[in-house]
Amino acid sequence: MTQSHGPFHAGELRAQTRAGVAQDAAQAGRFIRDFMPDQHRAFFSALPFLVIAGADNEGRRWVSLLETAVGSVRSDHPQNLYLPCAPIPDDPMHSGFTSGARLGVLGIELATRRRNRVNGRLRQNGSGFVLEVAQSFGNCPQYIHQRDWHHVGNTDAAPARTSNQLTEAQARWIASWDTFFIGSGIAEAADGSASGFDASHRGGSPGFVEVMRDNKLRFPDYAGNNFFNTIGNLLCDPRVGLLFVDFENGGLLHVTGRAEIVWDGKHSRDPQARREVIVTIDKVVERQGALSLRWHTSQLNVRRLRVVEKRCESRDITSFHLAPLDGAPLPLFLPGQHLPIELHIPGQATPTKRSYSLSGAPAAQTYRISVKREDRGLASAFMHDQLEVGDVVQAREPSGDFVLPSGDAPLVLASAGVGVTPMVAMLYELVETKTSRPVFFVQGVRDGASYPFQKEVAKLASDKRNIRLRTCFSAPRPEDFPLPFHAKKGRVTALDLLSLNAGPDADFMLCGPVGFIASLASGLEKGGIRDKHIHYETFGPAS
Repeated sequence: MTQSHGPFHAGELRAQTRAGVAQDAAQAGRFIRDFMPDQHRAFFSALPFLVIAGADNEGRRWVSLLETAVGSVRSDHPQNLYLPCAPIPDDPMHSGFTSGARLGVLGIELATRRRNRVNGRLRQNGSGFVLEVAQSFGNCPQYIHQRDWHHVGNTDAAPARTSNQLTEAQARWIASWDTFFIGSGIAEAADGSASGFDASHRGGSPGFVEVMRDNKLRFPDYAGNNFFNTIGNLLCDPRVGLLFVDFENGGLLHVTGRAEIVWDGKHSRDPQARREVIVTIDKVVERQGALSLRWHTSQLNVRRLRVVEKRCESRDITSFHLAPLDGAPLPLFLPGQHLPIELHIPGQATPTKRSYSLSGAPAAQTYRISVKREDRGLASAFMHDQLEVGDVVQAREPSGDFVLPSGDAPLVLASAGVGVTPMVAMLYELVETKTSRPVFFVQGVRDGASYPFQKEVAKLASDKRNIRLRTCFSAPRPEDFPLPFHAKKGRVTALDLLSLNAGPDADFMLCGPVGFIASLASGLEKGGIRDKHIHYETFGPAS
């Protein structure tokens, strides 16, 4: 009888342990499902391309880009994803795209920085294939460079050029680029644990991939979701595939080789690197003009916003109120959405891009984002220490799917730490629209010094019979006593939320660290709350 390892195989578990995140990953593993949520199914169907990762008939790992007409990818069942076509013969993935083959798929929308991943096994279905889903999960948008796409019609693709090493032109191009895709996988895990292939995105400042001597590439591995899918795969099988996309001209540069993990990232050229990966190249395939898609970096929706107020909300959270430099009205946002911003940080060659939840009233004339100082956080440290009133940042339109459900069902808004930021925006909306639906605002804080928006939330809820507050202090200081009448000592638990008696049809909005959400969601499900009523968003570098 094989031992159950949950959604992770031995390599992933080993990587998580070495990185010191095994406990967090174990909790977060519940977000890896063996089916696609409806939102993911609709997302894949709306994309003009998918990134795919697998092996050819000789076992080499490759990554490719499969162009699809919008709507041709579909899902008639949460565990099936229909792919309308196979890669063409010039594609190095072609020979391995067969019934029974394992495949990793990444759906990514560069314009909005959304991405979701799925992997499983292929099954022939007429002229197309069905991916029988083994694992499905979402990813955070960090390190994705925004680009808009368009079709140019039929193109005359040049014949594929194959070699065993990079040409000088290819090396120069890689050394200047800001994005690539990586594929890894194990066909079968020897211990019976989860296995399969994974397609993933990697982004950084232009030049973050270093072309080394001896036909090698080196790139940093940043803080991610703590699953260690790629690193874990490579610990079990070092064969790896890389894909570099010429977004302007539709070309693809496929690289396959073997990877080595350098665990100590302290000597990396990039101070944000936690680890490094060195790839020894075995084969290169260049396909110029392979795609009818083109991408460009649009500046049409970029606004210059001035900091008009900076306010300390708690020990480690600071709010920034942003007003448009041109005086034109700001686009409206849905409470719960985030604001993508770009910061020009001294010493950084390119703008640093981050997304922060909007924490102010949707009807306000300014945007408010509230930022927690993170350990080793390049952007948060700059904003806390150097960004001042009068300074200017660039921002794109608000985006995100973590928004208030429609209807009149009761709402439970539960957060921990800086996860409270979207909840405050939601509370503003509910108060301003004079909702009659029952609202339970549950906030987890460490102590009185780390209690953001205390007075603001109390004022919003005052005299509102349908709004109830509950605050949990995990480690209150002596000076915090007596606690507010709506507060208690301890962490926010699923039992706390269930004891509110909001009812089985209530919508539970959860935001906070991965472990916090995993614990609450699991407890709510055990308490009889259906999955469709549990909505969540994680934050931080490991979201």
